Amino acid sequence: QVQLVESGGGLVQPGGSLRLSCAASGSLFSIYAMGWYRQAPGKQRELVASLTKYGATNYVDSVKGRFTISRGSALNWIHLEMNSLKPEDTAVYYCNAQSTGSVDYWGRGTQVTVSS
Repeated sequence: QVQLVESGGGLVQPGGSLRLSCAASGSLFSIYAMGWYRQAPGKQRELVASLTKYGATNYVDSVKGRFTISRGSALNWIHLEMNSLKPEDTAVYYCNAQSTGSVDYWGRGTQVTVSS
């Protein structure tokens, strides 16, 4: 089992920045990849950024060049640096961990609101 706790969401003006953090605990040895998903009202949950234990990253096109995912050496935490935020980035952001057995673990989510 893996437990995930997010922090760092909030309200920010367009063009501003936020940093999301996710702390992982439990069976960390089983984690293959971690990442961030988001879900806006009325929309499906989508992958924002992910990072494997080998360092490979993946970003959805809409955040490339604006968001950066990073991790601790033991994959026990990840950050998501979000710059040049836009109103369309408004969503609940969820931390995800995927085990080597393809089991998904989720945090409870943190709200990010981009509005003037």
